[in-house]
Amino acid sequence: MPRNQSLPLHTVRALLMGMLMVWMVAPLHAAPPVGKGRDPVFDARQAVENSQASIGRTLDAYTLTKPSGERVELSSFLGKPLIISLIYTSCYQTCSIATRFLASVVDKAREAFGDQSFHVVSIGFDTRFDSPKAMERFARQQGIDSQPNWSVLSASPETLNRLVQQLGFIYQPSPKGFDHLVQATVVDAKGVVYRQVYGESFQTQLLTEPLRTLILGTPPSDNETPVDELMRRVRFFCTTYDPNTDAYRFDYSLFVGMFCGGTVILGILYWILREWWRGRKLRRG
Repeated sequence: MPRNQSLPLHTVRALLMGMLMVWMVAPLHAAPPVGKGRDPVFDARQAVENSQASIGRTLDAYTLTKPSGERVELSSFLGKPLIISLIYTSCYQTCSIATRFLASVVDKAREAFGDQSFHVVSIGFDTRFDSPKAMERFARQQGIDSQPNWSVLSASPETLNRLVQQLGFIYQPSPKGFDHLVQATVVDAKGVVYRQVYGESFQTQLLTEPLRTLILGTPPSDNETPVDELMRRVRFFCTTYDPNTDAYRFDYSLFVGMFCGGTVILGILYWILREWWRGRKLRRG
């Protein structure tokens, strides 16, 4: 092209339009729009609503696996109240903190209600990695491996999917692992979801009072005598929560009140009978 000859006007316009289109489209390839290729935002409010909706459901039969490889039915933990905690073993903060705090509340409940009065199970919901050995290692790390009546269990994907649906437990992948509610589910002796307790930490009574109610209403076992049942009920009625120490204590004031009330009633009865006897003697005389 001769040096003094300029480009046609329509050619210049086409070049400028092409450059403009490249400039506008390039950012779309460099950064995908929000919501494309990213994990959805975890809706905590919806998760709580879903969890609460599970209350009153009766759990189905589920077969789980112990660290030893032994298969166990979830129903084998029933007959007593049951606490179900869902965790994943590669979580080194939230699940660890929540499990250790749960263990501290469980200790207080056992001191008040007895070691054999309820069961606890921790179930791994990341079925890719929460193998029986991984669950065993998690239990050892959190110090729950020697806790009485506390089992750590693994589940197949199919079993886990059905169980979390019944428990109303929602979780989803995130860059840090999983987003999920920290949830402890209290199940009654017949396998009915009774209460949901949330948080890495919570008020002790949120868990212990439902347990207290369920344990008190549990029918006596075959090897429990009427005297044992009576003593158990007296123990529960007289065991009260002390917010100053965040622990339960045996309250003797009930016995003192019963003694004082009984003494007053006997005194009144004695006075009535004495006056009646005096009146009878006067009528005879």
